[in-house]
Amino acid sequence: MKALMLFKQFCWLMLASLSLLLSYTSTVYADGVVVDKVYHPYVLPNEREVEWRLLSHKESENNNLAQRFAYGQSLTDTIMLELYLVGERDINDDFSLSSYELEARWMLTEQGEYWADWGLLFEIEKVQRQKNWEVTSGVLVEKEFGRASLTFNAFIIYEWGKTIVSEFETEFRLQYRYRYLEQLQPAIELYSGQNYLGIGPAFMGIQRFDGQKQLKWDVGFITGLDRRSKGHVLRVAIEYEF
Repeated sequence: MKALMLFKQFCWLMLASLSLLLSYTSTVYADGVVVDKVYHPYVLPNEREVEWRLLSHKESENNNLAQRFAYGQSLTDTIMLELYLVGERDINDDFSLSSYELEARWMLTEQGEYWADWGLLFEIEKVQRQKNWEVTSGVLVEKEFGRASLTFNAFIIYEWGKTIVSEFETEFRLQYRYRYLEQLQPAIELYSGQNYLGIGPAFMGIQRFDGQKQLKWDVGFITGLDRRSKGHVLRVAIEYEF
């Protein structure tokens, strides 16, 4: 009950803050949906992983589809580097490589060392055809309450290029997760960015194998909360760590 009350208070505070932020930035055009993976601030020693993500955004008659394929490896006990190839479906229903991403995660604190676990994320992306660039830096925070956990991501993004206006953007992601079983963990997720505010359920789980090998799965369905946040977003992720 105490964890639930804290979660409700935190959500109300986040909704109020994000609503003010959205109203302030409502004149700036949003380049895309901000729904994606909620990052946890943890890195395992000698970790290697392959990952696949799918993002489907349904809006009226349009269904935008994107996929990410990635390989990652820890450079140290606290730093993880991951390379993404991003493919998108165009207006002719052709699927092709659209961009490259290089991502680094830095675990700042050991799990349980302080009142919350902290990490940082840095990412650079190049859009292949338009020759646009995007740089992201963010803070990753996670707090556990028994079987429940609250994860918060805050990002500052700078984008520039030939076909877009150079500008700064902000994004926020919030996830409340309950570890019912290791293989089945229901969650509620909140996403906010320029001209977007969405919320919805998610389900995830982990299947462990020998040693450090494990398979993670993650599915979420996010719905926009206002007239600017149109459509529904389905996100799916499968990650194998070894």
